[in-house]
Amino acid sequence: MKQFSIPLNVSPQEVMRKQSLGAALGLCLEVGGLSPKGLQADLGLDKAQFSRWESGQEGVNWPKLVLVMDRCGNDAPVLWMAHQRGFDLSSMHKVESELERQNRLLREENAALRRVLQGGA
Repeated sequence: MKQFSIPLNVSPQEVMRKQSLGAALGLCLEVGGLSPKGLQADLGLDKAQFSRWESGQEGVNWPKLVLVMDRCGNDAPVLWMAHQRGFDLSSMHKVESELERQNRLLREENAALRRVLQGGA
């Protein structure tokens, strides 16, 4: 099943408290409301392999990590990695996609039109 979650915010403080990539993966699942078993079933991941990722006995390849983050709807593992490399998570933000930009502009236009219709300018 290729089902993806609505993006969820995970606080920088939560990410920075984690001591390992495995713990950040656990946070990713927790914030996404998933159990390891559920994620494994959804993405066809091997139970033993996921356990090795969490324990740090095996590295996670990028395509699989992206699938996990997409399914969970947050970027906790990659934020944890950035924090470990010395980045300030509170000042990081995602780049606005073209669709998000168009959506924002339409919302702003809609709000302006509502103000005009309500008699304000």
